[in-house]
Amino acid sequence: MSLYLFFDVGNTRLKWAAVESTQNPSDQQKKLWAYSGSISSKSLQSPEHRTELADYIAKTLPKPAAIGFCCVAGKEAITNLKSLFPQWSDLEWRELKGDSPYTGMRSLYQDTSKLGADRWAALIGARALSNKNTLIVNAGTATTIDLLGANGVHYGGWILPGLALMQASLANNTAQLDLATRSDQHGLGTCTNDAIISGCDAAQVGAILYGIHHAKELNIPIEKIWLDGGNAKILAKEITQTTLPAKQVLEVTDGLVLRGTWAWLLQNL
Repeated sequence: MSLYLFFDVGNTRLKWAAVESTQNPSDQQKKLWAYSGSISSKSLQSPEHRTELADYIAKTLPKPAAIGFCCVAGKEAITNLKSLFPQWSDLEWRELKGDSPYTGMRSLYQDTSKLGADRWAALIGARALSNKNTLIVNAGTATTIDLLGANGVHYGGWILPGLALMQASLANNTAQLDLATRSDQHGLGTCTNDAIISGCDAAQVGAILYGIHHAKELNIPIEKIWLDGGNAKILAKEITQTTLPAKQVLEVTDGLVLRGTWAWLLQNL
């Protein structure tokens, strides 16, 4: 069995997955990855944790035919990542960057080398799943919202603090607001805790809805919204509780960055 192995090193989580070479990035079956896992990105800083991760992966799957990765956690993280498998030293690590070419797509970013590799990977992953006018939302440490046209053009996007960062900023920069804890509150908060949670949710959902509106103004009406990341289900729940049309085209997915890295790797083998 021939496998491809992928890593997505984010600011908070390191995700990895492997697929059989006979699979295709456009596949949408529920059980996509042959093997997968997720740990704290900080684990790469520890030699002991790196050894544990490498041993676990090497014992779980056979030697892959190729390794692709995407990293936004800095150069040290890349160095530590590439040190994981000395026994596979003959394998080349293929890094997907924000300016890595991908056939059928291009970005209007002024300097694509400054485009986050994770955003570009997620855009490629979304393109592998659909050729529609698409809004790609990655709701993690930061929330990124990107517009991808059916023509394969990335028109740009937005970066805003993720839910946890929004909530922490209020606790850290005010005298009387504690760090809020999530409840089942929806809509207007009737206590300070719920007002903070609902307010941060509203800011995130509002940005997504504004993205839909802005795309329409650009004559790129949104036909699909992909929601990925640790807070994806929270935002999806908030959106589906509205009476707005966004819920009709929204779908929560998992691993868009990994999927995009996979699609890109196949073009570069």
